[in-house]
Amino acid sequence: MKKTIKKSYKFATKTAFYITLVITVLITAVLIVSEAFNIGVLLGFIAFCYITSFLIIQYRVERFIYRRVKKIYDDLTLLESASLRKQPITTDMATLTQEIDKFAKDKKLEIETLKVREEYRKEFLGNVSHELKTPLFTVQGYVLTLLDGAMNNEKLREKYLERANKGVERLIYIVQDLDMITKLEVGDLSLNIEIFDIVELVASVFDLLEMKSAKKKITLTFDMLYPNPILVKADKERIRQVLTNLVVNSIKYGRIKGTTEISIENLIKNKVIVRVTDNGEGIAKANIPRLFERFYRIDKSGSRKEGGSGLGLSIVKHIIEAHDEKIYIESELSVGSEFSFTLEKAK
Repeated sequence: MKKTIKKSYKFATKTAFYITLVITVLITAVLIVSEAFNIGVLLGFIAFCYITSFLIIQYRVERFIYRRVKKIYDDLTLLESASLRKQPITTDMATLTQEIDKFAKDKKLEIETLKVREEYRKEFLGNVSHELKTPLFTVQGYVLTLLDGAMNNEKLREKYLERANKGVERLIYIVQDLDMITKLEVGDLSLNIEIFDIVELVASVFDLLEMKSAKKKITLTFDMLYPNPILVKADKERIRQVLTNLVVNSIKYGRIKGTTEISIENLIKNKVIVRVTDNGEGIAKANIPRLFERFYRIDKSGSRKEGGSGLGLSIVKHIIEAHDEKIYIESELSVGSEFSFTLEKAK
């Protein structure tokens, strides 16, 4: 690969040429005036003058640039730029400019990423605080009421203790969900991989949620009759949790007398895709990228009335990813939503 001449060499070459030219003209004039002109001596002087000038200028320029560039490197080292510390100090301006430009772009990207993370952290802490605060205050309110004298009333005592217990159960539910997500993220939650019939599993989830769906007169159904088992290889209980969360969401945000439909299709030779489709509220496109974040809610007020920990979709995503599979979402406001995920077929 052809190498370009360092700019400092070009500078020294040109400067040495100009100095030599000026001195040569002066010396030639002096020799001619003194009638001692000798072409051999003149050529030798020109060569000596040029080489000497080049070496001195190059050395001085290198030292001049090195001292100032080293100061730049030292200043950048304070910012802990690992990429710059690993490289030798260069005095080539083009290389230095590229390095500084890359460093600046990396730092800008890093700062922007930190800002996004900070915003996410603040929002996450706010959501956690809200989710924990509501049941805590509920439990505290009933306990204080009992302590203030209500426990002497047998009917009130039982009623308030039951409500306080529901608040504690909600707290436990939130903490367990957070613990599960954390374990899934760090890989501490082991999966019990087995072969099972996904059609049978979907049917059992429908049976489990039949009463819940009946309250809104929502029909839970397959897209078609599946007379034969479809065997998949996964953690059966975790996939049951995925299906339950997705169907519960479709009921929660579904329209009265609506439909939640599940289909199971062959995707490729060793994969099936499970689709959970509803004709409910739908989701705006702006909300879809953040839908799987912890505690993220589309409707900040309405969705909390529906209950839940706000962690369901985040758990779904982590369970599917723990299986090295993919989850997808398609949705349109006032039309409905479709959540789909892949699973490995049993051989």
